[in-house]
Amino acid sequence: MASIFTKIINKEIPCYKVAETENCLAFLDINPNAEGHTLCIPKKEIDNLFDLDTELYSELMVFSKKVAKALKKAVPCERIAMSVIGLEVPHAHVHLIPINEMKDITFRNKKTFSESEFINITEKIKACF
Repeated sequence: MASIFTKIINKEIPCYKVAETENCLAFLDINPNAEGHTLCIPKKEIDNLFDLDTELYSELMVFSKKVAKALKKAVPCERIAMSVIGLEVPHAHVHLIPINEMKDITFRNKKTFSESEFINITEKIKACF
């Protein structure tokens, strides 16, 4: 069965798309830790990040770096944190989270945004990409 991320890639489920290449996609996390919390995924459905072949792994990391730089320009923060956990969705993904302190990356203090706020931050990041 396809993961929720594969359904997003196939446009069966909508997302707030930030950036896209032939092999990677970046979109806002709908259950974010912070404004601009973005997920970067390979379009190929592979459960574990470290099971990606070297070429796709490298491409995802370079793509994530570009998205992180745009995110840093779009959202005021001290740093963009990167986290790879991989338990919540069986599809390799990288979390990019704007942070100001260590506690901002704990996944315990989720934020809520309206659809218009999600659209606004999506457009800000796209403009910086």
